[in-house]
Amino acid sequence: MKTYQHVNFLWDEAKAAALDPVGRLVYRSNLLGSDQRITNTGGGNTSSKLTEKDPLSGQGVEVLWVKGSGGDLRTSTRENFSSLYQAKLLGMQALYLARPDQGLKSAAEDDMVAMAGHATFNLNPRASSIDTPLHSFIPAKFVDHMHPNAIIAVAASARCEQLTREIFGGEMAYVKWMRPGFELGLAMQEIGRKNPQVKSIMMGQHGFISWDQDERACYAYTLDCIEQAAAYIEAKYAAKGGDAAAFGGAKYATLPPEKRAAHFAGILPWLRGQVSQQKRFIGTVQDDAKILRFVNSRDAARLAALGTSCPDHFLRTKIKPLYVDWNPQAEDLAALREKLAAGLAAYRQDYAAYYAKHKHANSPAMRDPNPTVVLIPGLGMIAWGKDKSESRVTAEFYNCAVEVMRGAEAIDQYIALPQQEAFDIEYWLLEEAKLKRMPAEKELARQVAIVIGAGSGIGRETAHRLAKEGAHVVCVDMKPEAAEAAAKEITDQLGQGIGVAGTGVSACGPALGLACNITDRASIRAMLDQVALAYGGFDSIVVTAGVIWPSDTTGHIPDDKWAFTFAVNVTGSYLVGDEAAKTWKKQGLRGNLVLTTSANAVVAKKGTLAYDTSKAAATHLVRELAVELAPLVRVNGVAPATVVQGSSMFPRERVVSSLAKYHVAHTSDEPTESLVRKLAQYYADRTLTKSPITPADQAEAYFLLVSSRLSKTTGQVITVDGGLPEAFLR
Repeated sequence: MKTYQHVNFLWDEAKAAALDPVGRLVYRSNLLGSDQRITNTGGGNTSSKLTEKDPLSGQGVEVLWVKGSGGDLRTSTRENFSSLYQAKLLGMQALYLARPDQGLKSAAEDDMVAMAGHATFNLNPRASSIDTPLHSFIPAKFVDHMHPNAIIAVAASARCEQLTREIFGGEMAYVKWMRPGFELGLAMQEIGRKNPQVKSIMMGQHGFISWDQDERACYAYTLDCIEQAAAYIEAKYAAKGGDAAAFGGAKYATLPPEKRAAHFAGILPWLRGQVSQQKRFIGTVQDDAKILRFVNSRDAARLAALGTSCPDHFLRTKIKPLYVDWNPQAEDLAALREKLAAGLAAYRQDYAAYYAKHKHANSPAMRDPNPTVVLIPGLGMIAWGKDKSESRVTAEFYNCAVEVMRGAEAIDQYIALPQQEAFDIEYWLLEEAKLKRMPAEKELARQVAIVIGAGSGIGRETAHRLAKEGAHVVCVDMKPEAAEAAAKEITDQLGQGIGVAGTGVSACGPALGLACNITDRASIRAMLDQVALAYGGFDSIVVTAGVIWPSDTTGHIPDDKWAFTFAVNVTGSYLVGDEAAKTWKKQGLRGNLVLTTSANAVVAKKGTLAYDTSKAAATHLVRELAVELAPLVRVNGVAPATVVQGSSMFPRERVVSSLAKYHVAHTSDEPTESLVRKLAQYYADRTLTKSPITPADQAEAYFLLVSSRLSKTTGQVITVDGGLPEAFLR
């Protein structure tokens, strides 16, 4: 077997032989998609021309199975592939060629995409891809279209056509840049007819396509092409001085890790506020050696300004990133913020000019003019997206762009796609239609919510409730293992997402677990900075953490426990709000703070003096902070009554003690679950609704206050106590 250095040969013939033909296509696709050196997330497509039984005639017909619109090769299943009658697809050529308006820039291309639906085999609901003609018109049974960094580096070189001949000889042909569709498919068909020795085609500034009559051979040949290009690039790269000379050599030095983290934490919330003026964004930080090698280099500014070359890249990264020419050794954080502010203003103006210059009469309205990629010497890269997964994919794509530039500069000179072509891809009407078909965003989408006390009980339930509505949730608890367990529950349920994972806490997905002592301001600040590094900032904070210290037979607790009760239940909430206010002000985006009080705050009774008075103070703290943090932040509270189920405040010992105190029949050997149920019902029977109060009941109130449904409500406390007349508003 051939040895590969730049890709991995993963084909297992025993596994493949056990699959049906479509299953083998899925298997081949998953193998290719599993390696980012072969294709990027969501990029590339594969196909097989198979003989299927026609459901109407019962006769065997040739069917093209090809990865459909959307989806990712790495995770694709049979449902991600469209199936089309090959004869009908070939017959559409005459329809296309008969049109007087055929060609790249006409409506013909878009119309043919819609016509492909008429060729659907067996009512397959998966919409076909714009690349379908490429796969159909190539006269081979198995076809792979990939976007490897090494191949795109050749495709994005000024001498692409000559380099293709030099590297691949006569096996790989060349086709100039064309937008995917019928015109490109016909061009590839013609190349194949004229050159039967050709087994692949270099697609100018795009990628490549390869084929074979045997499926395993097609997979191997795809790897061979990538290996050949990568080996050629690395040899040229080494001859030019390797890493030390990459991108013209280093201009700036990397800051130490702790200083990078401090600078990112200091600038990210403000920057998030700046790029979120139209819609909120979630960030991903990357500061590994490869991205730092680029942002620190002499050529970074020049190459960044050229923009990306592959269409798959700039659909995520926009036409170009924002590069900030900041000297990390000579300038401070204030100077960086000034340069970022000036750079953002110039970027927006430049993007508006780009749109105005290249738009067509029927172009969609201009999209958000803010950058999705920000490059800072000495620090690294910040990528933005509508959620964590998208920001990670954006980071991944710009990493691919950097690798493409590295390769292209090593073998020749990097060139970007012409701006008009880039615009026509970015504002393609079919892409716009795809965006409009996307499901509506969830109510808390694009938001980051911190839940303090998420390790158990009400806090844990609230974390799940907010995540269900689309929020990115930071689960915070005094115990790190409890916080991490709560975050893992959410991530296991929702999935980690896709794309480059980032570094440090930025490797998180939809949830993150962090430890924090809310009685310690420094601990709070450290936690908030970690949230900034993970997501770019935050929008809402829910504080459910609280303590109740068991009293002695007289109802008293030690003096130090009295102080501890107030430190957690009152001072802790104040410190959280006061410290978070600094970040909210930097960010400039409206936020929410929801504190936890209690029905006990307004009901005087014996036995819980410290707890009850602390909750009374917390109730007034809600009002005071509402005044302090207005108008940027709404501050409200939730006042639960006794929640026994799932509460860390009710260990078995306290449940037994309470049952004895209230003379509720029980036995000492009863299961804890039974004891909890009895105590919960006892408390429920004291209410007007006569129903036990659960953590889910409380979580609904926290969600309501975090959402925009009560956007004009602040300084208020929602009581969720089942109806306790003695706790009615007074």
